[in-house]
Amino acid sequence: MANQLKYNRILDAMQELLKNRSVQTISVSEIAHTAGIGKGSIYYYFPSKDAIYEALVERNYEKPLKTAQNLSSQTEISPFTRMAMIFQACRNSSAEYMKSEEGSVAGAQEEAYLHRKYINHLIVELKPVLAEIIRQGIDSGEIHFDRPDALAEIVLIVLTIKMDNTLIPSSKEEIEDTIAGLISLLEKGTENPPGSLNFLMSY
Repeated sequence: MANQLKYNRILDAMQELLKNRSVQTISVSEIAHTAGIGKGSIYYYFPSKDAIYEALVERNYEKPLKTAQNLSSQTEISPFTRMAMIFQACRNSSAEYMKSEEGSVAGAQEEAYLHRKYINHLIVELKPVLAEIIRQGIDSGEIHFDRPDALAEIVLIVLTIKMDNTLIPSSKEEIEDTIAGLISLLEKGTENPPGSLNFLMSY
């Protein structure tokens, strides 16, 4: 418990410093001072400043990702409803990310790095969850598809890039059109009737 508290204090210190500074100008010594611990203790938890930054990115999206991860065991819920909840988790994560960027002093290079970390983290964490849900749908006969991992990755790449809305800035209508196209492909690829998965749009 003490170790976890100190770990979180380091992340809290980094987050506090980032309110008015860019990552490049923050030193490990300053993080340690703000956290109220010795500089040497930092390296017990993190090998570098970049590792602290990456852990902070991951922590910022922990709640919606945990919600999504818990869905894989809820087999009493339709796989498509759970897929819709994954859509919502992506949207929540995107909203949290955009909120964290408001008033940021980060430069263009730093923001690009953060975007890559955000998208990578979301896809890596959610892909096995979504793939497992798709496999369960295949086993129950609700989904007819032979590449669950590939389908999960395709869905997540489209969702994260469109909902993040920074790599390819789009209007609300363009985003909705892309999601509608994705749903249409899901219907065809999983042999579901046209329009049967439109409820996913509501998420």
